[in-house]
Amino acid sequence: MKLCHSLVTLSVSPPYSSLSRHPKSLSSELPSHRVNVAESLHSETLKILEWPSVCTQLAAFTSTSMGLAAAQTARIPLGKCPDDSRRLLAQTSAAVDISQPLDFSGIEDVSAIVETSVAGEMLSTRELCSVQRTLRAIRALLEQLEDISAQNDLSKRASEELEIIRLERKGNMENLESTLKQVSARIFQAGGIDRPLVTKRRSRMCVAIRANRRSLLPGGVVLDTSSSGATYFMEPREAIELNNQEVRLMNSERLEEQAIMSLLTAETAQSERQIKYLLDRVLEVDLAFARAAHARWMNGVCPNFIAEGYENLENNALSVDIDGIKHPLLLESSLRKFSDFNKSSSSLSSDQESGITNSRIVSGAFSFPVPVDIKIGHEVKVVVISGPNTGGKTASMKTLGLASLMSKAGMYLPAENNPRFPWFDLVLADIGDHQSLEQSLSTFSGHISRINKILDVASENSLVLLDEIGSGTDPSEGVALSASILQYLKDRVKLAVVTTHYADLTCLKEKDARFENAAMEFSLESLQPTYRILWGSMGESNALTIAESIGFDRKIIERAKSWVKKLTPEKMPKLNSVLYQSLVEERDRLETQEKRVVSLHSDVMKIYHEILNEAEDLDGREAALKAKETQQIQQELEVVKTEIDAIVEEFGNQLRTTSRDQFNSLLKESESTIASIVEALQPSNDVEVEGSFHTPQLGEQVLVKGLGSKLATVVEAPADDNTVLVQYGKIRVRANTSSIKAPSDGKDAMSLVPLSRRKGWRTKNLKNLRSLSETRKDEEIPFGPAVQTSKNTIDLRGMRVGEATHHVSMAINERGSNSVLFIIHGMGTGVLKERVIQLLRDHPRIAKFEQESPMNYGCTIAYIK
Repeated sequence: MKLCHSLVTLSVSPPYSSLSRHPKSLSSELPSHRVNVAESLHSETLKILEWPSVCTQLAAFTSTSMGLAAAQTARIPLGKCPDDSRRLLAQTSAAVDISQPLDFSGIEDVSAIVETSVAGEMLSTRELCSVQRTLRAIRALLEQLEDISAQNDLSKRASEELEIIRLERKGNMENLESTLKQVSARIFQAGGIDRPLVTKRRSRMCVAIRANRRSLLPGGVVLDTSSSGATYFMEPREAIELNNQEVRLMNSERLEEQAIMSLLTAETAQSERQIKYLLDRVLEVDLAFARAAHARWMNGVCPNFIAEGYENLENNALSVDIDGIKHPLLLESSLRKFSDFNKSSSSLSSDQESGITNSRIVSGAFSFPVPVDIKIGHEVKVVVISGPNTGGKTASMKTLGLASLMSKAGMYLPAENNPRFPWFDLVLADIGDHQSLEQSLSTFSGHISRINKILDVASENSLVLLDEIGSGTDPSEGVALSASILQYLKDRVKLAVVTTHYADLTCLKEKDARFENAAMEFSLESLQPTYRILWGSMGESNALTIAESIGFDRKIIERAKSWVKKLTPEKMPKLNSVLYQSLVEERDRLETQEKRVVSLHSDVMKIYHEILNEAEDLDGREAALKAKETQQIQQELEVVKTEIDAIVEEFGNQLRTTSRDQFNSLLKESESTIASIVEALQPSNDVEVEGSFHTPQLGEQVLVKGLGSKLATVVEAPADDNTVLVQYGKIRVRANTSSIKAPSDGKDAMSLVPLSRRKGWRTKNLKNLRSLSETRKDEEIPFGPAVQTSKNTIDLRGMRVGEATHHVSMAINERGSNSVLFIIHGMGTGVLKERVIQLLRDHPRIAKFEQESPMNYGCTIAYIK
């Protein structure tokens, strides 16, 4: 995986902590005094958007003291460019995919100890042990990452060039050895040597040959001779070029290895601060896994940055496309409530009470914060959000700012689907009251002073957030100044989002497509905000409506309305509350209908596929049921045969000891006992004979001619019009009673009598044939047909025993009375199966259960009371 590879190989790269500095563009494009202003504004914006609180969330998921300190002090790295942020997101995604936890134990922040040693001071034994312990822990961590990386990356090449050279040399050597072996074999066959010999002399491959037979190798080169001079080591003519190639490749390999070793040596020479670098890498790993854990905690999704510029976007494409995002700090409170509930609900003894309470808590916990959709077209540069106070304007604007910061830091977002928006080099915000008595600044002066600094340092890639722009002064001048500022921003920044109560600012959209309006929805029925953003709409403050509902004097309200008409007569038709509210209601109605249609279509398709799947395997299931019924009958017949054999044997034993005058009574008792057993084997009187009229009963299984003579269940008593409602799988149809017959064909009545309707076997106590007989007193509880569907099946494969036990208990409690539950536990070690059997045996709602058989390997069927 990329994360493992980048963290295992300690490549030469800038320190990880440098990413948390101010974006590079500031230092390269702004004068030094403006850089200081930009850094100050950037720092203040982080506080305004409550970025330190988000970092505190992340601190809970860190594993080292370094990671904890970095998160608690809001020193979480922010990408300096889109590629940096994408790298951080890639690390987070890779960490999310790694299921096994990493071991950070033993790693300490020894940077202060290292600085002490650099200063020339003697380290204590304790300090030296801390360094040793940390280095060992880091090595163990890297080995763990190497193991994970080895499972996902099998590449072990030192370099591509070296790999190519080695492959070429291997092929050339194979050709050279093959050629020399052929030549040596030829020399041996010609008597030129006692045995074939291929060897190496003077770094070249050659063959051995007797000195007096060197003529066998015309054009060959003598490389060496034996000590006696009787044997020459010659290089055959056909091997000269291959040897030359081997020498060239060997030299190239040596040079490449030397280059690699030189590079590694240079990197090693630069590692005088290696320990600090290692700690920096550990911090990188720690924060990556902390971001992954934070993403799982809030069920986050990975954001995507759109490419630079919008050339590839269509006309109707969005530069900001975020669905259902929640403010992370507001989300934390709801998640904490849900977590507290889970801890408290575990002590409840009643499963039913727990289920009811759980539903209520979950609903309340996640109804707030309200998720918002942020949709901004690629041509839009300025968004003007209007609406009532406490309607969520500022919170929505802060959410967008935090989403940008979290994405730059490689964090997932608490949103839905695939969030997309640009990468912003700076997020600059003016939110809140900047009144200062020390600097003699009023609220308005404080706002304008900060906005002036923002305009001075903002770039074409910046995100600017302005709350209540132009407020705190004369409305006419405030509107004029605000409009001028927005006109300036549209040509200077990537995106600006402002909130306002000035309706005049919403008119900018009519003259310039780079402006967009949005409004916070307000319910006139409840007089409460809904916290939803209506894109493309102009909001109302609803001040008069709220004042009237509170109970202001009627005359005051009417006089205020007349003033509004005088001040803005041309805008009243647009702000007509009745029309606006009717449009909102119509939109909500259409959205509700759309959701209902989508849900209905989904349910229909599920039922269709389930019926299709059941219909495809219906014949097989019917055959399995018949085979199972036959097997049970055969087992009972074996029991009856055993009982009769025992009675006959007992009769023979008593016959030897009984007087003649008691023969008749003994014979009658034995015959009576056998007769009771035979009587139990007879079909009951309500089994219909083929051709006779059959009146179906509620819950009975019958053959329906209109369904291809398939077996269906009667779900409604017969009506007066001689029709009856039957159910086949998921399908319910009304059929004529004339087209319905019992599932008996008159040939083997006994085999068609359900076990639940048979009388119990009546047997005499073999020890007391003279007076006692026993019967089955209780009939079996009628259950639904044991046909497996997705609704009555729970799959435990892959679960641990505790998790499986929880799921089985929940499934049993959710099933209705007289129902069947299929529990798939697999054919593994048997531990899971044994736990399931034990749970079913002890559960009060389980009437009986059937363990796996040749018809259902790895599955246990439970019958629920």
